[in-house]
Amino acid sequence: MTWDRLRSDLAARFAGVTRPTHSDWIFALRTVSAGLIALLAAYALKLDHPQWAMMTVFIVAQPVAGMVLAKGFYRLLGTLAGALAAIGTTTVFGANLWLLVTVLAVWIGLCTLVSSLLRNPEAYGAALAGYTAMIIGLPAFGQPHLVVDLAVARCGEIVLGIVCAALTSRLILPKLAADAIIGRLKRCILDLAVYAGGAFSDSDAATLANLHRKLVADAQTLGEMRAYARLEAPSFATRAYPVRRTIGQLLSALSAARALYAHAAPKNAVLIPMRTELKVFVGELAEKPGALDDTAPWIARLDAIVAEARRMPDMPAAKGDDRAGAVTRLTIAADFAEALKQVLRGLDALRAPAPRLTRERRQPALVVHRDYHAAWRNAVRAALATLLVAAFWLTTKWSEAAGTVILVAVVSSLFAARPDPVQSAWGFFKGTLLALPFAFLVGQVALPALPGFGWFTLFVVPILVPAALAMANPRYVGVATAFAINFLAFLSPHQAMTYDPGPYFAGSASILVGILLAIGVFLTVLPADPWVTVGRIVRAMREDLARLCLHERVPRREAFESLAYDRVNQLMPLMQRTGSKGDAVLGGSIAAVTVGIEILRLRNAQQSSAIPAEPALSITNFLRGLARELLFRRPGEPQTATITVARQYAAGIAERSEAADMLQIAASLRIIAAAIEDFPDFFAKDRV
Repeated sequence: MTWDRLRSDLAARFAGVTRPTHSDWIFALRTVSAGLIALLAAYALKLDHPQWAMMTVFIVAQPVAGMVLAKGFYRLLGTLAGALAAIGTTTVFGANLWLLVTVLAVWIGLCTLVSSLLRNPEAYGAALAGYTAMIIGLPAFGQPHLVVDLAVARCGEIVLGIVCAALTSRLILPKLAADAIIGRLKRCILDLAVYAGGAFSDSDAATLANLHRKLVADAQTLGEMRAYARLEAPSFATRAYPVRRTIGQLLSALSAARALYAHAAPKNAVLIPMRTELKVFVGELAEKPGALDDTAPWIARLDAIVAEARRMPDMPAAKGDDRAGAVTRLTIAADFAEALKQVLRGLDALRAPAPRLTRERRQPALVVHRDYHAAWRNAVRAALATLLVAAFWLTTKWSEAAGTVILVAVVSSLFAARPDPVQSAWGFFKGTLLALPFAFLVGQVALPALPGFGWFTLFVVPILVPAALAMANPRYVGVATAFAINFLAFLSPHQAMTYDPGPYFAGSASILVGILLAIGVFLTVLPADPWVTVGRIVRAMREDLARLCLHERVPRREAFESLAYDRVNQLMPLMQRTGSKGDAVLGGSIAAVTVGIEILRLRNAQQSSAIPAEPALSITNFLRGLARELLFRRPGEPQTATITVARQYAAGIAERSEAADMLQIAASLRIIAAAIEDFPDFFAKDRV
């Protein structure tokens, strides 16, 4: 059945961890071929450092063509910005080495700040702009007339690598981002159907929690892939807004399904038919082969379900809390069906794009969380680490320490924004260390004895193809990418290879020391405490809820949900291996999304002319009390009367009113009260 399909999918993914797929082989062979073409072209153009062209191919290599174009585009922008910064700083401050390295360290800090506030591939481009200035500027000290030549050469080598990688990824058995978006959206819809089916059946809580996390992460990935597709094909611009809108609706449907699971319906004659109908619907959607090839029948059924759910609050039902509870769950069921219907329509819009761009201006459906405190910490740490190592270099006059300075700058800025920068940098070190003996055997032993591009290909391909296969595997991508890049850096291929182990080991040692120093920087210089970061995110979520209660302007639901779920996604890697404490934070963050949606519903009701003045004033007072609860109550302190008032007010409405609008207010109040009671400490000040 549905759970069997989910288990088989997970088993297939686990098998793919160790067994390359057909697409992995295509990616590996395409990447290695592009690298060889770039190196051969660099030889033909007589570039000073041809290895940079081949290294660039492996740096920007991605399974999807649009991802290659995006990373290549921002790598080019970052290189150009870094080259211009190197020319400017060397021209102005080149007479004083201490002043030059200080200015370059500040530049690296500023670029790390910007990188920490952006997302890939923009973040990569910003980090690259920082350390590229160091790579070009340091060798040019004392020879300012060479800085322009170095900058032009570096840009030319990188452009050559980007062009080769982009052309091969687009022309040789391409995997297009536009197709990948549609395929991933289909999987998200089916996973959502599986999740909803499990929620309606009260299935295993741990399995549902894992699937919920997967759906949140996949939704965020869809947002990132949109930029890749637009670079890949300008025609995808007409589908940019449908992608944003569809992701917002996907998150809305996920919120509703989770709320239905968290507050399972009691046996009620009004609720059982709707719950059964939804369960049957999502079960058929998840099980039927090719179900999403034609969405029209599914959309028609969802229209009927939504209409039925909207009518049910006016049907006779039990009085008191039972009626309010029934209205609550029927409203959530209607929200789920409506959001899922919009997701299916979004899938149709992606497969059949509009002929021209719409001129309608709307608020984007996707908003991302930016941690300014962490960004400034990363900036100060990168600048300080670079400056300290540079000071050691200038004091000791150790010639190879220049490479160490550059590696500290690279690692401390490139991995600064990762959830676990120490682990990322350690993986980079392992890949670099593993590359060392392979590069020595090929570059110092084999190629000096057997020169020529043919022998180079014969020796290098058996090493780089397995490395590229590992790069296609998410589990090994970090170590494998570091191995491939540093293998080529250590190898430093030229048309005339010579045996010279002294400089080889000296340069290699400086690189390894630089990476280890950067890891030491992450551990000792302004170290990041994951729980402090978690506390900031949780505090931001709580403050957002307070703003929803008090701010005059009511934001769009999609904007609130996308920002809230982006924060949930930021919490996930931080909460790994934290046990029950982390589960409580994640559960509370998801409950906060539900609370925010219901606050928005109350705000809209508050502004509606259909609501009498007295209930509207009561909503205002409740929201003010809730904001005080969110902003000032500390963990362990008793809850204020706000939650009790919400339940009493909801019960009073259910007893006195039959109007659907008033019953909807009662439903929202009950949902807010239940969510806060489930996670009381999460909604308290200074939770973490």
